[in-house]
Amino acid sequence: MDKELKGIEVVRRITKELKVEVEQLKNDNIQPTLAIVRVGNKEDDIYYQQSAVKRCTGIGIAVEEHIYDESITEQELINEIVNLNLDEAVNGVLILRPLPKHITDSLVCAALDPAKDIDGITDGSLAGVMKNDNTGFAPCTARACIEILKHFEIDPSGQNVVVIGRSLVVGKPLALMLISLNATITVCHTRTKDLEAVASAADILIAAAGRAKMVGREFVKPSAIVIDVGINADEDGKMVGDVDFDDVVDVVSHITPVPGGVGTVTTAVLAMHVLEATKKQLGL
Repeated sequence: MDKELKGIEVVRRITKELKVEVEQLKNDNIQPTLAIVRVGNKEDDIYYQQSAVKRCTGIGIAVEEHIYDESITEQELINEIVNLNLDEAVNGVLILRPLPKHITDSLVCAALDPAKDIDGITDGSLAGVMKNDNTGFAPCTARACIEILKHFEIDPSGQNVVVIGRSLVVGKPLALMLISLNATITVCHTRTKDLEAVASAADILIAAAGRAKMVGREFVKPSAIVIDVGINADEDGKMVGDVDFDDVVDVVSHITPVPGGVGTVTTAVLAMHVLEATKKQLGL
């Protein structure tokens, strides 16, 4: 195994598997369909939307793009989400967030049917992650980390895993998913005492704090495996992770690069969730 755990290798496997499944569904006149909801024209939203559309359509999943002006009211947006819940032709809904400040994010998330929540934003999906059952879906980025470990045959069972970050998007759901895989989990955050010492005890270190290059070689023990979830811009505008790659690469056994690591896998997981939602809704 190469020292770099490259996301493209994971994407190729997932894409190949999904294309076969989508083709089988189409032979039975079933068209998996994703609806993407975007409010406004933020660059990062547009970029992710384009990436998701390219990934899904390349696999054979149809995509509906629902774009709204920032002037849309909270109730109008909720009504649109309810309509998508009722649309039997739509199997999954991706709501690009954060939403404009005049819209209460939690109310919009609550309006979405967990059965179509393919990015783990509803309470129903998060409860399913906690219970490790088949309700809803985990956030795509959190599952992307699991898919990377799975692809490269890195078994977290019995391993000391440290997660830096406690967001509902990555840190908390990922910790629960790893617990279900029998890992021993420590979740760190900005108030963790002696963070470097805690992190450097990890067999597997997952950095999801959202701070550019905060994890240096003093955070990792020799031969640790590092999963870098961060996507940040450095002082030169270059995309970097939460891990100082150049500082730790000669210390660790394996590490995901940024770019080219976890982020690359996220849209493939999104497509995977749309297909899984389609099969669940049809009782397949």
